Amino acid sequence: MVKFLPLKQAVAENLNNGDSVAFEGFTHLIPTAAAHEAIRQGFRDLTLIRMTPDLIYDQMIGMGMAKKIIFSYLGNPGVGLLRRARDAIENGYPRALDVEEHSHAGMANAYEAGAAGLPCAVFRGYRGAGLATVNPNIKSVACPFTGEVLAAVPSIRPDVTFIHAQKADRKGNIMVEGIIGIQKEAVLAAKRAVVTVEEVVDNFDDLHPNLTVLPRWTIAAISVVPGGSHPSYAHGYYARDNAAYLEWDEIAADREKFQAWMQANVIEKSADDFAARVAHLRKAA
Repeated sequence: MVKFLPLKQAVAENLNNGDSVAFEGFTHLIPTAAAHEAIRQGFRDLTLIRMTPDLIYDQMIGMGMAKKIIFSYLGNPGVGLLRRARDAIENGYPRALDVEEHSHAGMANAYEAGAAGLPCAVFRGYRGAGLATVNPNIKSVACPFTGEVLAAVPSIRPDVTFIHAQKADRKGNIMVEGIIGIQKEAVLAAKRAVVTVEEVVDNFDDLHPNLTVLPRWTIAAISVVPGGSHPSYAHGYYARDNAAYLEWDEIAADREKFQAWMQANVIEKSADDFAARVAHLRKAA
């Protein structure tokens, strides 16, 4: 049964050392507050899964939390490299990092297969691409009906998925609108799901029908964290903080500067800090 919990408790009860974990968000609604809480609690040996790893995975990798990353794009969107991730891959600092790279189509199909309880995803893809030569989890299979050669990848079924959303109702149902990427499938594929939200409302009766609702039985815990996706944006609440992405490139380029920034802005902060971070980004009512 879904629980409404403080974020510190929700993370502690649902994430464990050695877990495979997805902090999903596709430019929009990135669960930054949840990732920062995981960093504060010092989890280790995680397999980080995400279609588009950006700042939060750079931070988690830089703090030595990850043993492996499964992804389909690795970069600071609109800026360039993830420098802490690159340092781990190229130099083993602060620890060696195993890498499993896919295409967006491969990851999306793998999440959908996981949500359906299937062992693998079969789709048209990877033709003419070189990823299969460096990723042994990309296979080829022949369709038993047509003989067509198709790509196959293992399904993605995280131990726990974290997402950010706009609203929860008091029963524990979750409402997401705007660009949702693969969040829905990532929740349905996971053994456990934790959602941070901007606010709790009585119900969704007066909302636009063109939105996604995740029913309460798909969620383990909900935490109310206004601003919890900063520096990404939350449709209808606040804009993307583009300056923060530009600043991160300089911060992450230096190991000592990175550690100092993490200490001051993550380790010594809390989830309550996020509302203040987006005050200047909030849209006028």
